[in-house]
Amino acid sequence: MTKQRISRIFQNRLLVCVCAGFMATIAMLWVMQTKMARENAVAMLRLNIADVERDIIDASDQNMLELTHKIARRIDSQPDFTDSFLKELVQGYDVAEINVINKKGIIYRSTDKRFLGYAMNYGRQSAEFLVLLDGKTKDYVQQYQPISYDKRAYRKYAGTVLENGGFVEVGYDAEHFQRDIYSRLKHSVANRRIGSSGSLIISDKNWDIVSELRSESRPSLAGQNLDASGLYIDTAKMPPGQPFESKVYGEECYALYQFSEGYYIIAIIPKEEVDLHRNLSVFIIGSMEFLVFSVLFYMIFFLVKKLVVDNIHKVNSALKKISKGNLEELVNVRDNIEFDELSTDINSTVNTLKKYISDASARIDAELAFAKAIQHSALPSVFPPYPNRKDFDIYACMYTAKEVGGDFYDFYFINENSIAFLIADVSGKGIPAAMFMMTAKTLIKSYAESGMSIEDVFSNANATLCENNEAGMFVTAWAGFINLSTGEMSYINAGHNPPLIMRKGGKFEFIKTRPNFVLAGMEGSKYRRNTIMLNPGDKIFLYTDGVTEAVNEQNVLFGDERLAAAINSAAEKDVKDICAAAKNEVSSFSGNAPQADDITMLAFQYNGIN
Repeated sequence: MTKQRISRIFQNRLLVCVCAGFMATIAMLWVMQTKMARENAVAMLRLNIADVERDIIDASDQNMLELTHKIARRIDSQPDFTDSFLKELVQGYDVAEINVINKKGIIYRSTDKRFLGYAMNYGRQSAEFLVLLDGKTKDYVQQYQPISYDKRAYRKYAGTVLENGGFVEVGYDAEHFQRDIYSRLKHSVANRRIGSSGSLIISDKNWDIVSELRSESRPSLAGQNLDASGLYIDTAKMPPGQPFESKVYGEECYALYQFSEGYYIIAIIPKEEVDLHRNLSVFIIGSMEFLVFSVLFYMIFFLVKKLVVDNIHKVNSALKKISKGNLEELVNVRDNIEFDELSTDINSTVNTLKKYISDASARIDAELAFAKAIQHSALPSVFPPYPNRKDFDIYACMYTAKEVGGDFYDFYFINENSIAFLIADVSGKGIPAAMFMMTAKTLIKSYAESGMSIEDVFSNANATLCENNEAGMFVTAWAGFINLSTGEMSYINAGHNPPLIMRKGGKFEFIKTRPNFVLAGMEGSKYRRNTIMLNPGDKIFLYTDGVTEAVNEQNVLFGDERLAAAINSAAEKDVKDICAAAKNEVSSFSGNAPQADDITMLAFQYNGIN
């Protein structure tokens, strides 16, 4: 699974949160603006209906008062008028009813005999006119409404005070009323628009259109039923003043109606226009919110990146250097309390770790020094080892690449006149190689001293070393058994570097024999011995691959040729000087390049029996 940086994860998740917040606010804005646009549209419809209704009422009141004043002047001009005079006024001014009320609020003259002697304070409608007796109010007009004694008939009344006291009340019916205000209605809505494309329609009680907003895109429907516009109003289900939706002139619209002065005033506005206002508002506010959310996103991201992510990178950079072994590196992020404490804690932990490492290193160094002493003590280290023996000389040395190594050498008598000497190299380095080396050395010596032949020694050692060899280690070895009386040498090469032999008076040359398989490499391996005769003065030089595979600073191998040249330069010297010459030449060749492998050498000289 591919891992992402915390800055990328935070950026992605912050973007998701900001986008979700933005979409949520846009959704809420859409709902609110839709509701607000509809409410504004309804308010606009109500306002225009109220304006038209006010125009109608004002026109009706004005016409009614003008007519009432004319009748009042005629009555004032004839104080002793008769009922017939009132009837003449009714016919002459085309009104439905005239009542004359005295100062006590009693009707004493009327075109309707049923009202004679009627006290005006008796009925709710009639009582409204008693304000004309307070001496302050001169005129009063009552709204168009059903008359009290016949709810099916609509009539409008107006009253004005008379010069001799009391007042006259004049009423006219729906036909007269509508005829008076018809022209005013047409002018009231002819050029009135609601918004940019909304309009008003006025119809009578039979839903016949009286007036509408004219348009070049559609013919006038004046005089036709309201159904021709596509608008249908069910007054039982849609009460006046309540908005509803309907298709008008082929467009989906919001509509509202009101009944006033005998007419239906209907206001409409297309939903498309209302939605356009909503969409425009959402776009403008949404654009501003987008800018706000974008700025908010970048501010939060860069603030967190600067305060947290960048400091984490600084801490990680220092920790990488520490993890690579640079324990002197300090974490120094002090921008805030949290990172200051973290830096202090990390530095304190590293200091504690350094102390533990130092203590452990000192303990390990001491243990390795002790192991090295044990390893070297297991190898012959006193030369000459047999000072009373003059029939041979022998010298060996080992320089480990680490505190302990996997190389070893050994020599010992296997009987009174025979000596064994060998050199070996265990695969690997350090403590494991040293432990395997000690096991191999002990086994070979034990089998050799038991009187076995050299081939049996190697076969038995191989079998034992292969047992429980889970680490898969192996040993290359070269061993020789010399009969000091005759000079006959039996030897086996178990995958080791070929030794060099120098005949007396000659030069060192490699002994070319086919090697056997390594020890501990494979169970059941058989080892074949070789035999060679040594003459007095002959020398043999054994070594491990740490000699020939030593490298210089250019990574060039020391090699076989340089080894042969080095020991030939000291061929006439004793065995110790031969080993010293080889070591000096390797050290000179390697220069400052570190020693990569153990360097072990053994030199043997056969002197014979004097």
